[in-house]
Amino acid sequence: MKTKTPAPRLVLCATTWSMIGYPTPQREWSVAKKLRAIKAAGFDGVCAYITPEIARTAAALGLEVMSGFDAKSATDALPRLRAQRDAGVRFINIQLLNHDTPPAQAARAAVQVIRAARKLGVAAHIETHRDTSTETPEKFDEIARLYRKATGELLPVTWDHSHFAVSKHMMPADYSRRLLVWPELIQASQMFHLRPFNSQHCQVPVTNGRGALTPEFRDYLAFTEDIFACWLAGPRPGGELWVCPEMGMSHGYHVSTDPHPWPDVMRERTELLGAWARALRR
Repeated sequence: MKTKTPAPRLVLCATTWSMIGYPTPQREWSVAKKLRAIKAAGFDGVCAYITPEIARTAAALGLEVMSGFDAKSATDALPRLRAQRDAGVRFINIQLLNHDTPPAQAARAAVQVIRAARKLGVAAHIETHRDTSTETPEKFDEIARLYRKATGELLPVTWDHSHFAVSKHMMPADYSRRLLVWPELIQASQMFHLRPFNSQHCQVPVTNGRGALTPEFRDYLAFTEDIFACWLAGPRPGGELWVCPEMGMSHGYHVSTDPHPWPDVMRERTELLGAWARALRR
């Protein structure tokens, strides 16, 4: 009798970064209240640098944990990899080095960080991100090439396409054609940061503040369905894809006239589930 292959699992993790100053800057929720809200909204887990308080509260609520941090070197990364492993984290996102780091140096550091993570029993992924060694498609492409040359393996990547899209001012009609040109690397990943973007902004609002989806988010949502379909067409490593709808309040991402990200993140969760279901049917 033929055994049915189980459906891949989409693990949606909300970031506490989306909840800065919520509901107001004067009455921002405590960590515990933020995690209870994440649970109540239907998320599977929390995405943050996992502190002992977050680890304890998440465990009590039955939330999974997903981490990430900025690494200035492999030596710099090691104690935090160990701390996150000890906090119960399995998937860790790394923002690697600086915008002016040469690709050869960045590739060597990526090899060291990923090897160190594997020795600790955790899965580190290198994020495509502004102000890091992977900030443009060209730099990322060369780092991935050099990593594969050095190891014979595909670079584990946390995919955040917003920075590539803005660096090239890509229009919606080009999102999938130009951003899904690394299908092997996308399919080998288990971490996506899905921040809604357009050609000029790394973060656009999901709604207009009154419940209706913005035209910019509708354009982005079509791209999420395509990236899910791309991942599903591959080997589906581990049978799981860990996704953070990464909308935040700092570093210039949030425009002051936009709605607060947290209600938008809850809506994005619903829309991503729909995109995932449609991609599964393709």
